[in-house]
Amino acid sequence: MANKKVVGVISDTHGLLRPEVLQAFKGVGLILHAGDIGGPEVLEGLRTLAPVVAVRGNNDKGDWANRIPEFQLVHAGSLSIYMLHDVKQMKLQPPAVNFHVVISGHSHRPSIHRREGILFLNPGSAGPRRFKLPISIARLIIQGSTARAELIELPVELKQEWPRQIETAK
Repeated sequence: MANKKVVGVISDTHGLLRPEVLQAFKGVGLILHAGDIGGPEVLEGLRTLAPVVAVRGNNDKGDWANRIPEFQLVHAGSLSIYMLHDVKQMKLQPPAVNFHVVISGHSHRPSIHRREGILFLNPGSAGPRRFKLPISIARLIIQGSTARAELIELPVELKQEWPRQIETAK
């Protein structure tokens, strides 16, 4: 049986690195961040667990973010993983490409699906809660020449986390 490699996948932290993420990623060999990081301290925190590969999201601005590429090709085990923030910006189209997994974020909606033999994974958002979407991350499990993914919904407090103007009646 081929060695199993577990990769932590996260996106849309928007400057918030939850302790639940650090707990869920204990033991992973690599962490992939699909953009809208929010600040270098998020990547530094993740690096305390494993090496981190990140792509820049549309909200990542400034000198620290300019050093992060908009897309990356990552090799994990015998598989190639294409990372970008917004899958709608993907210029390469299967099957003309030679990768096994596409990882993206941006929509804040977690999803896993296969298209033309390629696994598409969006871990959802691990940052401040927006709308009624779940707070989630994912694990990518690579064994030999196959990959599968699992979404992990994180528990969140019911308090409002995303600053929003609230109107009051007078």
